[in-house]
Amino acid sequence: MDELAHGTRNKRGDWDPKNPADIAPIWHWPPQPIRVLKWIPSYFLPYDILFIASAFIWWHFVLPDVEVMKTLAWGWILKLFVINTVALFAFFGVFELRLYVLRGQGTRFKYNGKWPSENKSDVFWFKSQNVDSILRILFNAMPVWTAIEVAILCCFANGYVPWLSFADHPVYLIALLLMMPIIHETHFYLIHRLIHIPFMYKYVHSVHHNSVNPSPYSSLAMHPVELLLYLGMAFWHLIIPSNPILALYQLHRAGFGAIPGHVGFDKMEVGANGGIDTHAYIHYLHHKHFEVNYGDGLIPFDKWFGTFHDGSKEGQALMDARYAKKVARLNTERSINS
Repeated sequence: MDELAHGTRNKRGDWDPKNPADIAPIWHWPPQPIRVLKWIPSYFLPYDILFIASAFIWWHFVLPDVEVMKTLAWGWILKLFVINTVALFAFFGVFELRLYVLRGQGTRFKYNGKWPSENKSDVFWFKSQNVDSILRILFNAMPVWTAIEVAILCCFANGYVPWLSFADHPVYLIALLLMMPIIHETHFYLIHRLIHIPFMYKYVHSVHHNSVNPSPYSSLAMHPVELLLYLGMAFWHLIIPSNPILALYQLHRAGFGAIPGHVGFDKMEVGANGGIDTHAYIHYLHHKHFEVNYGDGLIPFDKWFGTFHDGSKEGQALMDARYAKKVARLNTERSINS
């Protein structure tokens, strides 16, 4: 594909799409029904269908019987940890191998023209972003992920929370399924703002933001506290009457679904003239500018609270003006305190 037909590349080698990032069209005014109809499939495609399917696969082929899950035993927990870990590295690895190891499309559609492997830094373990990310996934993300999963399954198995069946409550559970991307977006935005509070950022979230030029394995390279807050969105299914399969989907959507915002490319090329949109741009801009795009645009929280950056010159000007106001306010506070 010709990347310059879809965007521009600057002197530093960074690529930007021609079309600015945008919020979901359901929020546009006046309404744009045709655009909304075209957008609806993307509510679950291409990623969420995979995560829904993986939740059913885990429930029917990976997890033990409900009677076994009533008891915390090393056997089934370690098996679950291993399968989770292998599955995550396999899923992330498809993107990593295609785009960063084989470099199958070079830097075409890559936002940051540099390769993470070529930039050594002391902020990473062994000065390598990739090594740092892999180790943090293995020793931080997967234990936290599996612990959350086990806690939720144990609660359902022991009847500590309501377990609604699809046979008895089909309409409610399907409606809840349709709401789960909204639950994800709301939870993600709230905890994301929380971990950008200076204290939390310094000691927790900065670990993730070390990857200014994110790549697939950066997706879950986080501090354990951030992982607990982020993956912990699955705990909503212990509060909302639900079903363990939906809780698994919520967890998989958070875990496996961290990849889109960190893939680093706007499109994955398919054939000579085809490409799959990664939907990575909004979150890439967050990694680039830090204090913008705390959400992913499904719900326009950033628009409402003035932190949205669409990647355009106008968006940059709005961000710069906001930063200038913040600096002026801090300088005034310092002069008063001194």
